[in-house]
Amino acid sequence: MNPTTMIAIFSAGRIPVMLHFYRFLLHQDNTVLGNMRNFAAEILRKQYMKTSLFITMLLGWALNTAAQPSVFTRENTGAAFPAPTMPSIDQLPEIRELPDPLAGVSSFNDWERRRSDIAHMIQHYGIGTKPTVPDGAVMAHMEDSLLVVHVTVNGHTLTLTSEIRYPKVGKPPYALMIGTSGIALPRQLFADRPIATMVFHEKQVNDYGQWGKHHERGEHDFDRLYPQLSQNGAYSEWAWGLSRLIDGLQQLGPEVTKIDMKHIGVTGCSYAGKMALYCGAFDERVALTIAQEPGGGGAAAWRASHEATLAGKNLEDLDKTDYHWFLESQKENFHGDSVYRLPYDQHELCALVCPRALLLIGNPDYEWLSDPAMLVSAKAAKKVWQKFGIGDRFGYSIVGGHGHCQLPERQWPETQAFIDRFLLGRKVSTADIQVYLEK
Repeated sequence: MNPTTMIAIFSAGRIPVMLHFYRFLLHQDNTVLGNMRNFAAEILRKQYMKTSLFITMLLGWALNTAAQPSVFTRENTGAAFPAPTMPSIDQLPEIRELPDPLAGVSSFNDWERRRSDIAHMIQHYGIGTKPTVPDGAVMAHMEDSLLVVHVTVNGHTLTLTSEIRYPKVGKPPYALMIGTSGIALPRQLFADRPIATMVFHEKQVNDYGQWGKHHERGEHDFDRLYPQLSQNGAYSEWAWGLSRLIDGLQQLGPEVTKIDMKHIGVTGCSYAGKMALYCGAFDERVALTIAQEPGGGGAAAWRASHEATLAGKNLEDLDKTDYHWFLESQKENFHGDSVYRLPYDQHELCALVCPRALLLIGNPDYEWLSDPAMLVSAKAAKKVWQKFGIGDRFGYSIVGGHGHCQLPERQWPETQAFIDRFLLGRKVSTADIQVYLEK
């Protein structure tokens, strides 16, 4: 609908017609809502005052939803907000239903503070602190296509390296997809597209792995810089590390790196799917997060996983996840039915990505992944994006009939749509991507 048609509807002054039009807007994507800017200017110029109050309210809503940013230039826009009061465990109330991520939020202006509060809760009770770095702590340079980032804190230096693989098509600066420990998505999704790729080698920060030798908590390279955070779980430290790579890209700029800082994505699968979700949630410079088969501790709601365990399922709930990844106190405080005292749940980790784009990919063939609990989270998290009129920036695709971390072709269309829209800015629809299919 173009502005001229909108003018005709409103100039008639018929409230019932306008109410129908308002309902129509609720189901439109931002392409339609973007036209409201021109409409607003035309309304003011024509001075249609007959229904000025209603028009003002509608325009305020429409312009608000159309204007939500899709990415930021800062790691954490809410850094200035102080941490909320964190009750002791015995003071936490029992919450049977999923906590409300939109508590106290009436408009998008309230979301930055609420998002900050959720982030503080997840760090305090779940993964440990993701520390900020002081000014001047990061120094980066390129060695051909290798990005080298030195981070110096408390007199100790940690070095991150990652090779940027540039596309053979298009011109710089290029969009960038960062794989956490690798990219499990099929190569075909990036072929013939101007998207660079790189891998975040998480063991340069915290070398824990489920197989092979590794250091223990408090002994990792991260701990040399932050000995006071030795009780951290790996996911807070890995999120910190990916942010330092982005610092390096940002410091050098597109003239040196050939990377477009407005179009950075992060993806990973399985434990690295969790990692991608935490990295994307805790760095607002990431425009697109694709968490592939992240399992329990990723997008799956802890509460729903616990209830599935009680029903006889064998899956990754809060009691059975790997505690190298989380604060050990999380299990001590929230095991068993105590999970209902957790003041947040994993749908709120997902919600931290809002207003940026998030796609959750699941595989219900593997009971351990607890994908029914991820579906619970996905439906709850989507309401946050919908609240701000940007529901098409969130989607989920949970499809069986294939191996772990082997995305089948029937999941390619939705994945490709998110990549094309949010990394390349192409005009493709990502609305109503809500898929759940068994084998």
